Amino acid sequence: MSLLLIAVALPWIIVALGCWLGYQLLRQNGRILVRLEALEQQLAPLLPPEPGPELPVGEAAPDFELENLAGGRTALSEFRGRRVLLVLFNPQCSFCRAMAPRLAAISPEAAEGNPVPLVVTTGDAELNRALVREHGIRCPVLLQKGAEVASQYEAHGTPSGCLIDEQGRIASPIALGADALLALARPPEGDSSDGTGQGGRNGHHVFKGNQPISASRINRSGLKAGTPAPTFRLPRLDGGELSLEDYRGRRVLLVFSDPECKACDQLAPKLERLHRRRRDVQVLVVSRRDAAANRSKVNEFGLTFPVALQRQWEISRLYEMFATPIGYLIDEQGVMAAGVAAGVEPILALASAAAAEFSNTSLRGGKENGTSV
Repeated sequence: MSLLLIAVALPWIIVALGCWLGYQLLRQNGRILVRLEALEQQLAPLLPPEPGPELPVGEAAPDFELENLAGGRTALSEFRGRRVLLVLFNPQCSFCRAMAPRLAAISPEAAEGNPVPLVVTTGDAELNRALVREHGIRCPVLLQKGAEVASQYEAHGTPSGCLIDEQGRIASPIALGADALLALARPPEGDSSDGTGQGGRNGHHVFKGNQPISASRINRSGLKAGTPAPTFRLPRLDGGELSLEDYRGRRVLLVFSDPECKACDQLAPKLERLHRRRRDVQVLVVSRRDAAANRSKVNEFGLTFPVALQRQWEISRLYEMFATPIGYLIDEQGVMAAGVAAGVEPILALASAAAAEFSNTSLRGGKENGTSV
């Protein structure tokens, strides 16, 4: 009888024992899963973000307008007509701080095919200003509140960035790290000779959507002597409008400037002295960026010559050069008296040449009239 009871009860005992063991195992595993979930939540801020979609090279770059360190506002669209190296920066990032001296060494102007560096940074404005002053960074620096621009460009981490071509299109994938990013600052190589699109004869990468300067349809070498000066009408900084036609019959020194251009700061007081002392040539300045930044410069240097504002580079495009400072000497008939002058001293040399010609003309006129000059 006992054996029969054991035979009947044994299967149920085994089932009960199995259920109990299974419950204990599930309970134990459940605790492990809860602990793993809590651990993942704690580690989440330290883990790299999931990779986003690749930046669409060749498509329009997302536009943005941000506050600059001067207190005004600057938009990406203002750089249309120039290649731009977009640099995403953070002053609290040790890699960014280490890159700062190398960034300062890049010219803030588009010259020799180099892109214009445009820094979009995060953090406190004063902290960024201190870093800019410490390293002498000359390019435009804009402040994003969080990571809104970085998110638009699918950029995760700093320093990072990409190239944007003259037409405002994305011209390279996102580069992460100082070396990869600053490599984009070099002029683009010619088209790949092997047809692969992976590199030219020297093995450099040819960025999609980024033509070499020689293949660009935009003229950028400046107008030549003897070329009729393109006319324009622009708003004056002090109110009203400025038309080049209004100065027909007078010799004009036309200078293209920018309130964030250090060389323009050196030139401004010299142009003011020229404007005050000379009556044979009229100084006209076409500047860019917002009115507040330009008024600040006018007040700083006590400028009294006319200053007109172009919205972006529309007048620079007509005069076939995207740089500052540059100058043209336009004669009384509205024709270029000389080729483009780039830089402080060449611009002042144009004015000196105009003075010498004016003096010779006056001397010839005096002799013809029988008078002494």
